Amino acid sequence: MATNAFLPVARPWIDEREVQAVRRVLESGWLTQGPMVEAFEREFAQFVQTPYACAVSSCTTALHLALRAVGVGPGDEVITVSHSFIATANSIRYCGAVPVFADIEPGTFNLDPTCLDSLISQRTKAVLCVHQMGMPCDMARIVPWARAHGLAIIEDAACAIGSEIFWDGRWEKIGKPHGDAACFSFHPRKLLTTGDGGMITTARKDIEEKCRLWRHHGMSVPDAVRHASPHVVFESYETLGFNYRMTDIQAAVGREQLRKIPQIVSRRRLQVQRYREMLNSVVNIVFPEEPPWARSNWQSLCVRLPVLCDQAKVMQFLLEKGIATRRGIMCAHREPAYFQEPWSCGLGPGACGCPPGTCKRLKHSEEAQDRGLILPLFHDLTEEDQRRVVETLQEACARC
Repeated sequence: MATNAFLPVARPWIDEREVQAVRRVLESGWLTQGPMVEAFEREFAQFVQTPYACAVSSCTTALHLALRAVGVGPGDEVITVSHSFIATANSIRYCGAVPVFADIEPGTFNLDPTCLDSLISQRTKAVLCVHQMGMPCDMARIVPWARAHGLAIIEDAACAIGSEIFWDGRWEKIGKPHGDAACFSFHPRKLLTTGDGGMITTARKDIEEKCRLWRHHGMSVPDAVRHASPHVVFESYETLGFNYRMTDIQAAVGREQLRKIPQIVSRRRLQVQRYREMLNSVVNIVFPEEPPWARSNWQSLCVRLPVLCDQAKVMQFLLEKGIATRRGIMCAHREPAYFQEPWSCGLGPGACGCPPGTCKRLKHSEEAQDRGLILPLFHDLTEEDQRRVVETLQEACARC
């Protein structure tokens, strides 16, 4: 890549394998949810070592179905983080429940387990923990706490395909649910993309059956079964469902992408190590922590800028030099939608006395958004590209 080429924050690794896979589906005549989706589900389940995998249209729909499947409904509360893409909080609201926001650990950007005791109430139904930017959260502390209180556990694993956690003496992939279900995103910024799409993994057959039914309008007989039958079959709709299906076109891309994941993760970890070494020369840049029990896929690399640096000015300087960045992960409680939607920091809506868009109990979440800087990271990013990013960032910080 030329040194003056524009560097995006992310770029999917797509080649002729995906193109040919899509061509085969188009030529087959079966484009919507069908045999390719079933094959993708089998292969994904095998990859993460889970009994069940259910493909859906996005991680947002996956979270909605998973929460609904464990019984989250109107009036319930779900403990989660504000420091996540807004879909995490939105999926709770889709169920009529209220998100209760925990603060994060500054080093990992993940839910701080020490906050949990102050957030539980008689209405708490579940914990929705996020493996932020691919970094596994502390399931060894969250799971026992949630089980002791009789709460369901949903993992927002949107970014975490290929990440691993050390569990019961061995390394296991995120997606072999350590709670009740895990939900993945296949958006183009993720390591595995289908254009858009998602997956629910679970070891509970009841959750799998509910999600599989609800994703397809509540249809009693799947299309593939009906079309394969030698007899006329009439389906029925005995429950309210949704149109949350994945297409066979998407699944064909996903199957090819899944085969690349080991190679993608290996290269990401090499690239991040290079960034770590290079950024040692940039004064007061804070690198994220990877706990000894976690192996991140490094879906994104978010560093913290020095306190005196203006985030927007640094980003603008890099952009003018042909380098795209993103600010730290958003906080849902700071978005206008959640000036109207109910949420809590554990004290009850408005009870903490903070003005709209701020919360003193979410200090680390807000600081991560305000000081965080997501650097370019994608499969074909070269060492020369990384050096250019670091040198430009160093120049930007020197101007602060």
